[in-house]
Amino acid sequence: MDFSIIMTDLSVYIEHLTKEARQASFAMSIASSEAKSFALNAIAARLDASRDQLKSANAKDLERSSDAGLEQALIDRLKLDDIAIDQMVEGIAQVDRLADPIGEITDLSFRPSGIQVGRMRVPLGTIGIIYESRPNVTADAAALCIKSGNSCILRGGSEAIESNREISKAITGALKETDLPNTAVQLVDTVDREAVGQLLKADEDIDIIIPRGGKGLIERITRESSIPVIKHLDGVCHVYIDESAEIKMAIEIALNSKASKYAVCNAAETLLVDSCMASDVLPMLGQEYKKIGVEIRGCKQVAELISDITLAIDEDWHEEYLGPVIAIKVVDGLAEAIEHINAYGSHHTDTIVTNNYENSRQFLKAVDSATVMVNASTQFADGFEFGLGAEIGISTDKLHARGPVGLEGLTTQKYVVFGHGEVRHR
Repeated sequence: MDFSIIMTDLSVYIEHLTKEARQASFAMSIASSEAKSFALNAIAARLDASRDQLKSANAKDLERSSDAGLEQALIDRLKLDDIAIDQMVEGIAQVDRLADPIGEITDLSFRPSGIQVGRMRVPLGTIGIIYESRPNVTADAAALCIKSGNSCILRGGSEAIESNREISKAITGALKETDLPNTAVQLVDTVDREAVGQLLKADEDIDIIIPRGGKGLIERITRESSIPVIKHLDGVCHVYIDESAEIKMAIEIALNSKASKYAVCNAAETLLVDSCMASDVLPMLGQEYKKIGVEIRGCKQVAELISDITLAIDEDWHEEYLGPVIAIKVVDGLAEAIEHINAYGSHHTDTIVTNNYENSRQFLKAVDSATVMVNASTQFADGFEFGLGAEIGISTDKLHARGPVGLEGLTTQKYVVFGHGEVRHR
């Protein structure tokens, strides 16, 4: 089909992509592990060999975004240097090394009738992925969808269009060298915002939508989509320093959770400190935050222990700052900490620093979040760190996938039955 004609009618163009992706999904669902592995290695090799082209395309995106006044945090996410390319290639390699879940049959059991019933893991089908800024998502999403036997349609942000085009070019070129359909991974090659609206209506061909980006994007997709969505809206993550916490560990975790990276959804936005620990921890922690330029917004008890801070208001406990700001509150024990997290958090990631086993178990059970940690930085809430290879996003929903969405999150199960000629007698 002549794409110059297709692009004159956006609805025709999107329909063409989705129909091609649906057709490719049938071939992907029965692709062998060997064929998928060959494709992933071909993509990794092509990306590695395309460094100059990738960095050149990315430079155009960075220049345009800088001229447009894009926030520095977003520009940082957009950057595609040798380190970022290395991470893309390694992410694909990690996905390749994961066990292929497709076709796995579990929970087999014989029924009194003689039939044997089990569940088989199968692909979701066709996945629409809508994301902003980070061009590495293009490679991560492609790798995970190929490994899990899905086809995918990728719609990146306009700020990364040149980078995404070059990555997509490498992926398509690599797929043409394999037995898999090169239409298994397709990039929506337009910055027209209406393309998103068209994708969200393609429920005959797309089985699931996964958004990855700012709250505004995700709210729009959740509101408009006629297709099921795997999502999270905010990353209001908490660190709670328990009364039994070891002080040095507590300070290191509180600092790393906030400041390892600011503009990520797993960065801590609120620190809760048990009242028994406040005078021991907060003066030192306040000094450390100020050294690295983190603004503190605290309750009145915090203000008594750390000078020159901003008094927190109720909105601060809800806020995802995505920058060098942290809200700090002193709480009277574990129960109040849990109550605060469940009331103000976004059900993303929360951690407790404690040497009390019972308190750690209570925290794990009672905090209603996708990832709950003990004595570890919230910034570990990441598919790469969890051994998922790459992740396609984070889900704070309770149905289907929850937490970092990796390979298994892109699959579902169906029942399979093995018989020996049995017929049902009523």
